[in-house]
Amino acid sequence: MLDIKKIRNDRESVREKTEKRGMDPVVIDEILELDGERRELIQQSEALKGRRNKVSEEIAAKKKNREDADDVIREMRRVGDEIKEIDNRLQEVKEAYEYRMHRIPNLIHDDVPEGADDTENVEIRREGTPREFSFEPKAHWDLLDTLGLADFERAAKVSGARFVYHTGDGARLERALMNFMLDVHNKNGYKEMMTPQIVRGEAMFSTGQLPKFEEDLFKVEDMDMYTIPTSEVTLTNFHKDETLDNGELPVKFTAQTACFRSEAGSAGRDTRGLIRLHQFNKVEMVRVERPEDSWDALEEMTDHAENILNLLAIPHRTVLLCTGDIGFGSSKTYDVEVWLPSYNDYKEISSVSNMTDFQARRGNIKFKRDKAARPELLHTLNGSGLAVGRTMAALLENYQNEDGTVTIPEVLRPYMSGQEKLEAL
Repeated sequence: MLDIKKIRNDRESVREKTEKRGMDPVVIDEILELDGERRELIQQSEALKGRRNKVSEEIAAKKKNREDADDVIREMRRVGDEIKEIDNRLQEVKEAYEYRMHRIPNLIHDDVPEGADDTENVEIRREGTPREFSFEPKAHWDLLDTLGLADFERAAKVSGARFVYHTGDGARLERALMNFMLDVHNKNGYKEMMTPQIVRGEAMFSTGQLPKFEEDLFKVEDMDMYTIPTSEVTLTNFHKDETLDNGELPVKFTAQTACFRSEAGSAGRDTRGLIRLHQFNKVEMVRVERPEDSWDALEEMTDHAENILNLLAIPHRTVLLCTGDIGFGSSKTYDVEVWLPSYNDYKEISSVSNMTDFQARRGNIKFKRDKAARPELLHTLNGSGLAVGRTMAALLENYQNEDGTVTIPEVLRPYMSGQEKLEAL
């Protein structure tokens, strides 16, 4: 959520950046108008409540002195009616104000390029060269089938489309990738966590999924509870409503969880294989940083995401997201994209974002530079490290052999009991 003081003091800049994200900047004018009315109504209400308290004292004094208090009683009733009328209007204004404030995206960093959609993202760097095959390579969904690594049909019977059973070596490979990623992030100083996977609505609000993106979530029926779309939600909310000491910073978390997404609006996209599922495993990185340190942290986190693919020796590239593709709560985002021969293209496998103080304001996450200092909002960052299913898809396609087997990268073999290849049974 944006700082209303920033909107008041820098109206034109906020309007400009809001418009660049494809939102009608008139909403900023509406917010300021409502904010002005809200503050005026609060002043009126408080003044009248002060008057009511004074009148109550006058009534008590008159009654104590056995004097006629009818005139002041009528005055108190009139004041009470005015207060009720003003408070009712104040509630209406607050709801209209909050509705708009909760749907305004974060302000983009000056580095973010302008663009309408993902075709206008800016490539920053590439690592590795896509493999030239001497045979016709298979798509990962075919390899999953021929090697007996997954079963989509039985998952559909149990849960519906876009769910999967990982089977045999497929389950072992999924687990190996998760453990490998967590171990690498542990070495980079991230504290490993195991988190809840069902959370309250207020946690989803803190990280920005609610109220705007409720249709993308799975909700627990008749409860204000949701399955998490990513452990960004649980890790970021770990310090919700807390004020940290300066010495506790930075906070660096990593966790593996299942992630649940309704994929609203994605009908017909990536319907085969592991790219777009309703439930998938992901290893997440989250950092809580001092404001002055967060931009360096964003670069470091992006390096940590890329490092997983470097260790696996899978070609990838990193792009800077444009205004038309960046997420709601992010000020600046890098996407790491992995090469998939079946698409003859790069596909996103990690988004690494600096949310600045956008989530911290919603979640009330602060710190003190020293004991006497005033609490300040922290900056939160998050990034996939990585999406496990997509990593498996990339591994299968890039490491496949002409005889239908798949070579297991050397760094993963200790997690697979030394196994070197995936072969059909």
